[in-house]
Amino acid sequence: MNDFQDTIAQLLGVERVTLSHFASGDLSSVMRADTHDNRHFIAKGGPAPALEAEMLRLIAAAGAPAPKVIAANDKVLIITQVDGHSGFSGAQADLGRALATLHAATGARYGFGDDYAFGKVAIINDKTDSWVAFWRDHRLLNNIGDIPPAIARRLEKLAGNLADLLPDSPPAALLHGDLWSGNVMSSSGRVTAFIDPASYYGHCEVDLAMLNLFGSLDDAFYGNYPALEPGYRERQAIYSLWPALVHLRLFGSGYRSMVEGFLSRCGY
Repeated sequence: MNDFQDTIAQLLGVERVTLSHFASGDLSSVMRADTHDNRHFIAKGGPAPALEAEMLRLIAAAGAPAPKVIAANDKVLIITQVDGHSGFSGAQADLGRALATLHAATGARYGFGDDYAFGKVAIINDKTDSWVAFWRDHRLLNNIGDIPPAIARRLEKLAGNLADLLPDSPPAALLHGDLWSGNVMSSSGRVTAFIDPASYYGHCEVDLAMLNLFGSLDDAFYGNYPALEPGYRERQAIYSLWPALVHLRLFGSGYRSMVEGFLSRCGY
């Protein structure tokens, strides 16, 4: 067995496992691990498997759907395989209920304590008492040295006025942190799991902005999610900037127009 296989077998307490390809993402591959006694698990690497395990446990503890964590260390995360397919088409009503449950779990401060990463892009999660300061310093200005100067100048202008655009003390909701449609599993009109989290505590609207980034939430979702504060649509552009900037840094100039579009929607 190779090292990855051997690590999985050790964590499962078996002599050997058989691995087969399960799925590929932009940042990591996911394998199916089968044991000799006909048990089946999902195994993945990633930037910090043990930390991802902690995030999944927090999501489950909040009462939201998540795979069960079987084992984890600094090399691999092993979880149960969940029913369904990626995406939330036909399950928006249940998505509203599930996300409301997740966001009802709150923390005392914004952030997470432990940092994370999307590939080469660090996700700084230093805990703060000011949501404006957290978003300004750890989701916007932290990108300045890695983006084109013209975009950096516009981003700095937006950051300088952020206190007029975002609430400073919204409830510190437990966020999924990377909630695009591919990280929602669903089946027969219900959400079966939130997967691949990059969790921290922050304004609940961050997850909603991500869900709207490459898709669209409909009335069935909003009918089962708590009413949003006035100005939600305007704030959505500010929160969408973070994943757009991540895509620009990871995948290049093809995402420049997305970043510029959100800056224009913000008035910068």
